Amino acid sequence: MAWILWLIGAIVAAIVEMFTLDFVFLMFAGGALGGMIAALAGGSVWVQMVAFGGVSLLLLFLVRPAAQAWMLKRTPEARTNVRALSGRIAEVLTEVTTRGGRVKLAGEVWSARSSLPEEVFREGQSVVVVEIDGAFAVVTRAEQPSQTEYPTF
Repeated sequence: MAWILWLIGAIVAAIVEMFTLDFVFLMFAGGALGGMIAALAGGSVWVQMVAFGGVSLLLLFLVRPAAQAWMLKRTPEARTNVRALSGRIAEVLTEVTTRGGRVKLAGEVWSARSSLPEEVFREGQSVVVVEIDGAFAVVTRAEQPSQTEYPTF
């Protein structure tokens, strides 16, 4: 009946892993499965514990780094907070020059300045956020959509 306890331990560790996503408890779940196999094979408690420890350590040092590298390679970068604002379109509320101005960005009013000295943006224009510099949104000219001419029949 000891194998049932190892199976329950593996399931609990796998559930905990779903909340941590660090691949540590998943390796312990694998170790618990090793202990379960030792119990099914008729091993004593000490053999089961050694199987659990050995399999867990092997998984932690051999499989976990590869699993983390695989996960990082396939996980897209999640841009949040200020980084998520770069590249977004903003509407000019008051004239924007290199000295300042105001834009509406993501539903909020931001202080803004143009990225190039010769750029001046009038009220109502659309601009693209290049970066966030402190409390300022640094903006540049938004590319105008190309005018596609459609043939008339």
